[in-house]
Amino acid sequence: MMSRTKVAALISGRGSNMEALVRAAQAADCPFEIALVLANKPDAKGLEIAAAAGVEALCVDSKPFGKDREAHERAIDAALRARGVQVIALAGYMRILTPFLVDAWEGRMLNIHPSLLPAYPGLDTHNRAIAAGEAEAGCTVHLVTAGVDEGPILGQARVAILPGDDEHALAARVLEQEHKLYAATLADFVEQRFSV
Repeated sequence: MMSRTKVAALISGRGSNMEALVRAAQAADCPFEIALVLANKPDAKGLEIAAAAGVEALCVDSKPFGKDREAHERAIDAALRARGVQVIALAGYMRILTPFLVDAWEGRMLNIHPSLLPAYPGLDTHNRAIAAGEAEAGCTVHLVTAGVDEGPILGQARVAILPGDDEHALAARVLEQEHKLYAATLADFVEQRFSV
């Protein structure tokens, strides 16, 4: 039995990308396991989804830390290290990270973003792409660095913008691709990074 890379998925809400990663990890030949799903909000629906799938679900609530984001991230970092986590997959984690966590997990933290980076970093990506008259949108998996949505690109999937698309129709089609792309890119990443 091959040893699988331990991945923690960080979420803030439902975590549909996390759910797709958990499903992918159930395949016998998947090189990673989702060892932990961690949320910063106790009511994050994804915690229930993870627990139902047999994955440890943990909340490190950001509220008690107030504005001290680094102290919150130190508590997260301690929880990850205590469980032997090797890679972080941000999966709808809606907090801007401090240099502490970014530096601590440099080269081992991935994010998925709903645009073809470097185009449309940040929020409201689908509306911005439609308003600009783009022919296609998509999603990007990248390594997390200090700049928002700026890290090295590991994989992309393209989605045509159709006549009459609104942000919801486009977002739904992009999300389908996100679920496939994240699992495939994470698998490639851990195989290259951790296989002996």
